[in-house]
Amino acid sequence: MSQVVNAGFPLLTATAAVPAVGAILTAAVPAARRTAAKWLALLVSLATLVLAGVVWARFEPGGDRYQLVESHSWIKDFGVRYELGVDGIGVALIALTALLIPFVVLAGWHDADPLETSSKRWRPTQGFFALILMVEAMVILSFEATDVFLFYILFEAMLIPMYFLIGGFGDRAHSGSDENAAAQRSYAAVKFLLYNLVGGLIMLAAVIGLYVVAGNFSLTEIAEARANGSLEMATSTERWLFLGFFFAFAVKAPLWPLHTWLPNAMGEATAPVAVLITAVVDKVGTFAMLRFCLGLFPEASKWATPAIVVLALISIVYGALLAVGQRDIKRLVAYASISHFGFIILGIFAMTTQGQSGATLYMVNHGISTAALMLVAGFLISRRGSRLIADYGGVQKVAPVLAGTFLIGGLATLSLPGLAPFVSEFLVLVGTYARYPVAGIIATTGIVLAALYTLVLYQRTMTGPVKEEVRALPDLKARELAVVVPLIAVLIFLGVFPKPLTDVVNPAVEHTMSDVQQKDPQPQIQNVEAAK
Repeated sequence: MSQVVNAGFPLLTATAAVPAVGAILTAAVPAARRTAAKWLALLVSLATLVLAGVVWARFEPGGDRYQLVESHSWIKDFGVRYELGVDGIGVALIALTALLIPFVVLAGWHDADPLETSSKRWRPTQGFFALILMVEAMVILSFEATDVFLFYILFEAMLIPMYFLIGGFGDRAHSGSDENAAAQRSYAAVKFLLYNLVGGLIMLAAVIGLYVVAGNFSLTEIAEARANGSLEMATSTERWLFLGFFFAFAVKAPLWPLHTWLPNAMGEATAPVAVLITAVVDKVGTFAMLRFCLGLFPEASKWATPAIVVLALISIVYGALLAVGQRDIKRLVAYASISHFGFIILGIFAMTTQGQSGATLYMVNHGISTAALMLVAGFLISRRGSRLIADYGGVQKVAPVLAGTFLIGGLATLSLPGLAPFVSEFLVLVGTYARYPVAGIIATTGIVLAALYTLVLYQRTMTGPVKEEVRALPDLKARELAVVVPLIAVLIFLGVFPKPLTDVVNPAVEHTMSDVQQKDPQPQIQNVEAAK
């Protein structure tokens, strides 16, 4: 698995450095220049999107596995390197991250403005947008890192800005007092941090164990040594190391039963930050399962597959069932996301080309569809000042554009044919059924339940008699349309023409299948003539 180090412009570093430097500059804007800080953050996010587009354009799907490689000595005594490289999966997720952040910034344009009614809840606008850009920088760099120790540092460091975004800039639509709202935000932020820190500490032990066994942290060198037989791991050692990595990624993903932090975090965060959590940060967990668990520990991955498939199925059904019973709009989307992550993990560990291609597409398409639904829901909640489904009714009669975009986002969530998530879910189910027919059949119950919770949510909030409290709700404004319309356009485009994504992703999936030495099951076609 040789790789050629890029001696030219460090494009991957620049793609992460631009939002990192932008975060510092945004935080340094004077307190009175809030609008300038917002525009600076937006321009930085757009510049990052341009760089991500250049990465996409320069990536050759049929070329080396890891491209645009950068490698420099970092901590020489311990063999730690600043080593970057992207495969097709990393390129797709970098593009997703860079695409979503400008919409997150636009959607949160007023979320951190000071509240005139209470000086205690004054919000540092500059800090809010700086934290968003810092998360973007760390997530992008984590998709690029091919040094295990570098990835671990980023994996843990992104928790810090996320903690402050959840705990310091919570949702204003809270039914209780200011003190109760602050306590709920603090609880959600601490729970998010503790869960992920515990996972990270277990992973740290596994990272150290990997270094003891392999003598370095380079993903490419370790994988190459395993392939040519110069590195051998005892079966028990490989399994323990795999479990250490997988546990941390399962918390981040989030996989049942390590998921309980997500509904709290998404419920108490602002809608843009909720999108940042589930559409961007959580994708690091599922991405790492493909890159590190399957790449470094192929035999242990196959050993653990039956148990992981069962956990993924539980996540699919459990998350969907709890979404059906929710009274809070944002918590409903959170539980729906748990169900969707179950599909992603199921596709990864189905160990088929269709399953893993579908899982990667699902990461991208889930990010876009959840962003569309959650951001429209955020616009709705900010108008009414309530997250409770029962407080709405008849919205489509007073705000038809808002209701229409909400419906499209919901239909994408239930994977309606013609919208992007359908392709992903179909591939995951086909890939799973090819190797585990019973698991594929059970997973389809998630589709039925998704239709139930999505359509019931729309029926209870948008249709029926107009409630007195929603009669004066304004429809979507220009800034809000600029957020929602492009996301819907991308959902439709990728729903009818997913080829740009599949062309980039499929070669990387083939490499992953080669790592675990798995081939797709051959379809059993009954010979009609023989049967006669």
